[in-house]
Amino acid sequence: MDSLVPVLEKIQTIVWGPPTLLLLLATGLYFTVRLKGLQISKLGLAMKYIFQKEEGEGDVSAFGSLCTALAATIGTGSIVGVATALRAGGPGALFWMWVSAFLGMATKYAEGVLAVKYRSVDENGQICGGPMYYIQNGMGEKWKWLAKLFAFFGIMTAMLGCGTFPQVNAITESTSEAFGIPVWIIGIVVAVAVACVVLGGIKSISSTAELIVPFMAMFYILGSLLILILNAEAIPGALKLIVTSAFTPHAVAGGAAGTVFISVMTAMRTGIARGVYTNEAGLGSSPIVVAAAKTKSCVRQGLVSMTSVFFTTIVICTMTGIVVITSGYLDTTNLDGGKLSNAAYNAGLPGNLGMYMVSVGLIFFAFTTIISWCYYGERCLVYLCKGVKWVVLYKVLYIACVAAAPYLELQPIWLLADITNACMAFPNLIGLLGLSPVVIKETKDYFAGLKNKR
Repeated sequence: MDSLVPVLEKIQTIVWGPPTLLLLLATGLYFTVRLKGLQISKLGLAMKYIFQKEEGEGDVSAFGSLCTALAATIGTGSIVGVATALRAGGPGALFWMWVSAFLGMATKYAEGVLAVKYRSVDENGQICGGPMYYIQNGMGEKWKWLAKLFAFFGIMTAMLGCGTFPQVNAITESTSEAFGIPVWIIGIVVAVAVACVVLGGIKSISSTAELIVPFMAMFYILGSLLILILNAEAIPGALKLIVTSAFTPHAVAGGAAGTVFISVMTAMRTGIARGVYTNEAGLGSSPIVVAAAKTKSCVRQGLVSMTSVFFTTIVICTMTGIVVITSGYLDTTNLDGGKLSNAAYNAGLPGNLGMYMVSVGLIFFAFTTIISWCYYGERCLVYLCKGVKWVVLYKVLYIACVAAAPYLELQPIWLLADITNACMAFPNLIGLLGLSPVVIKETKDYFAGLKNKR
């Protein structure tokens, strides 16, 4: 795998170059302006909708859909990915994660609106939705090639990117270090557990996500808050460092800082790429499960979907990042990934409690990401093959990828995940911009209706 790293790094630099970053930020900025800062003004309403039950067509509840979307986003990217971004781009990478999250909330809202509006039903009576459907059904048959391109890269990302390799690798590395369990045993247990859930379909996946995600999120947030409270005096300095490092060179692990342009571009590219990896705004994955929500309103579900970016990046990734920065290990060691996160949390809690907390969080977060991405890839396959006949074979291959993942190296895995993410983002962003008038009209009509009901 070492020989592939230089090749993957070159490809990553190209696909996550200025054009991609500009397109992601411009799309989020465009929807932010046209929707009049909806991610701020309507965040309270969106939070309220999360806990309100609504009846309508769909396979799972709105809350179940959100939990499944969160399950796919609150994964290793929120723990290992943040540490990796800080190591590569310095503390400033976290600032650019915030920027991508703020603009990404508007993008995620637009994805949710279109997902519900243009969803369909497969031959088994299950909901089908996502970018491939809103591109084809919303933009017309002449754009079908773009929908197919998204679906193809969706399958690749599920099996070779976000869905399997980074998640399982992080589980095995962290668990082996914390509990001393052999890698092969961890791999078998994860593969069997994944098989038990994904073979049951979306309802099994959603039920598992509803059970695990809220509990584990609160567990991780409370643990992080405890560390930050104990280390409160270091937080103002960390926040200042995050902002200043976003625009100035910063040396890590005793290395020399590069030029201003190179350092800022590295922080920006790493932060935005990792931000997209953690919240998937603009990637087009979460609309696949958003479409399955039981709802009568595409706008209402778009608002609920928008909150996933807030929880994932603004809350959880920020806590991880500040804990790592205030620990001092970013500047004094060469630790990376899960090892850096483990060391940072261990420094903040007595004994090995921090390491165990990170390891348990990684196990459950990564597991729910794996099962959610299996569904994403499945729906992409159903679209490409125009039916469900290959679904069982796909699930078998997916489980096989999970079983093989523990034996792969971390660096090429993260590079591959970043590359496949970008390849999904392009077709989706084109679809979002092409259908932006639909999003804006639906939004205006919905809130005008709410105003008239008062």
